[in-house]
Amino acid sequence: MSVAHVDDEEAAEVGDVEKALPSGDFYTGQWCNGCPHGNGKYLWTDGCMYVGEWFKGKTTGKGKFCWPSGATYEGEFKHGFMDGKGTYTGFSGETYKGTWVMNLKQGEGTISFVNGDYYEGEWRRGFQEGYGRYHWKNGNQYIGQWKKGLINGNGTMIWNNGNRYDGFWEDGFPKGNGTYKWPDGSFFVGIWSKDGKDQNGTYYPSDSPTEKFDWDPQQVFLEDLKDCKICGGEKVSIWPSEKMPNWFAISKEKDGKQRRRSDGSLSGFSMSSDFNGGSVSFGSEGTTRHGDGSVRRLHLEDSVARGSSLQLKKPPTRRQGQTISRGHKNFELMLNLQLGIRHSVGRPGPALSLDLKTSAFDPREKFWTRFPPEGSKHTPPHPSSEFKWKDYCPLVFRTLRKLFDIDAADYMLSICGDDALRELSSPGKSGSFFYLTNDDKYMIKTMKKAEVKVLIRMLPAYYNHVRSFKDTLVTKFFGLHCVKLTGSTQKKVRFVVMGNLFCTDTAIHRRFDLKGSFQGRTTAKPEAEIDSTTTLKDLDLNYIFRLQKLWFKEFCSQVDRDCDFLENERIMDYSLLIGLHFREVSTPHTSGVSSPTGNGDCENGEAPRLSEDSNDQLVINSTRQSPVSLGINMAARAEKTVRKNDCQVVGEPTGVMYDVILFFGIIDILQDYDISKKLEHAYKSMQYDPTSISAVDPKLYSKRFRDFIFKVFIEDT
Repeated sequence: MSVAHVDDEEAAEVGDVEKALPSGDFYTGQWCNGCPHGNGKYLWTDGCMYVGEWFKGKTTGKGKFCWPSGATYEGEFKHGFMDGKGTYTGFSGETYKGTWVMNLKQGEGTISFVNGDYYEGEWRRGFQEGYGRYHWKNGNQYIGQWKKGLINGNGTMIWNNGNRYDGFWEDGFPKGNGTYKWPDGSFFVGIWSKDGKDQNGTYYPSDSPTEKFDWDPQQVFLEDLKDCKICGGEKVSIWPSEKMPNWFAISKEKDGKQRRRSDGSLSGFSMSSDFNGGSVSFGSEGTTRHGDGSVRRLHLEDSVARGSSLQLKKPPTRRQGQTISRGHKNFELMLNLQLGIRHSVGRPGPALSLDLKTSAFDPREKFWTRFPPEGSKHTPPHPSSEFKWKDYCPLVFRTLRKLFDIDAADYMLSICGDDALRELSSPGKSGSFFYLTNDDKYMIKTMKKAEVKVLIRMLPAYYNHVRSFKDTLVTKFFGLHCVKLTGSTQKKVRFVVMGNLFCTDTAIHRRFDLKGSFQGRTTAKPEAEIDSTTTLKDLDLNYIFRLQKLWFKEFCSQVDRDCDFLENERIMDYSLLIGLHFREVSTPHTSGVSSPTGNGDCENGEAPRLSEDSNDQLVINSTRQSPVSLGINMAARAEKTVRKNDCQVVGEPTGVMYDVILFFGIIDILQDYDISKKLEHAYKSMQYDPTSISAVDPKLYSKRFRDFIFKVFIEDT
């Protein structure tokens, strides 16, 4: 075998090779079509190494990955991820043996910590979740339910002295009904709480002469649990999937766009730079390591490769909407809105409990507050005209914010801070206007009176649903309010504060709004005007999305639960909003790739076309540190489809795959099947196929929506 650089002629190379890459990395093993395929060994310049099976340039199959620190993973890989059964041994000696899904511990697994503790049981998204047993080195052990790495649910703690607690737990502490027992047979039964004021129960002595009349149940919280700390475990410095080279980019270098100097370095690269004040050093191809230890993937522009120095700057992000500054027609309304929310959220209230009384949901539970310009006992002076402010069911929405882990101070800062809101350029089909906070966390939508009535009517069921299913895909509501302007108009503006589904540093390259109906469900825009902010519809969809097995099962279950809830509340016309981020736009999994925009084909297998501003946002991918949950920051594969006739619900798959990050959720859930929708259905049914229009009975709508979504999302095999 001869050693060759990958920029040498390789058209005929198939079989065993040795390759020196431009980055200084080295590969030896089987090779096909310009990338590793079969068994091979890859050495990175930073000391990382992979030995095992490859498939079209990605680690897929069985293999072993070694880190410079001495940590190793040996087991199954899929599309570059640690995925399947495998064993991770950390640099400190910590060992996890079990199943993985996309770099995260998921399923059954056992971990032995370096401090001598060990856990065996169920995992979910990298945390202990489900049923499991934790054994401390000192002999204490817990057997029972877990959630997000904490003891949560029904379980038993057994101390090494023979004492035990059987009952319910919340966030690592006894909460609710439980029994504490001593080896002599005496026990305490009661309601447990970390707050001693809520603690109550009864002590039952045994036949033993030693009784515990002076025993305080709070001792369990203050003393007994001190030796029962859950070990956090070792952090993985960098995932194998983040080390994968961009083979498409490397193969282009043989055309002379990027050459090695005689000293082995790459032409056009400055070896240090600055990123927001932090130092930067180069590691393997396509990655940089920052002073804070984070890793960001780079897609280098040809202009950089031709000789300009590399400047690592966060690309300018194209932001939706128009900033509401002084002189804007809705500037005063924005001030009123900010003053009202600051008043509502900042107002002191009773201690929150997730168990709300029925009276909290009463439609009459609403409060008016007058805001005169000069201020009052409860309101500050302000430059706006006098207005009145109404809060609907304030205790319910305050509790919902707690349920969704929304910090009150952060919430006020996002909406009521110095930064102005942004108004989206045009109202929705319903005539509602949308406003975004400057940090993109929250969306504010103006509402019709009928929509307010629907939300208040379904609020008890909505609250119970989102409390029962933390991973629900339905819209998250944080507040329902009304501004009443004074003067001759007496105009009322009602609005709801919602979570923004696309609040992410990750660039959203394509957006789809899917209902499962087809009448009028296309975007009437010429190809040249479609960009990353355009929301495409059912007939524009040209992908199916492949989810990993466990994610797919969870997705199907949650869609069924959400649709059952909406069907029971007589809601229709909702849709699944999907945001797509192409992780490696220039590296499709097969040749002859169509553009991920869905607008035409690529020439000569070049990188798929995105609008210029979308392409800029590909430079830095900051998803590594972002949380992953159902519908948020989910890695998946998008397969290109082609519709061969107008009767096809979903196009035929082409085999062309893209690695993507998905964001999705169910939106527009406040349209009930009222008389106007029934009339619309009757009218359109005379012109079109009744099953193809949006306005149909909620039961039929739910079935059609599910049937369509479960064709668009499939299991990745």
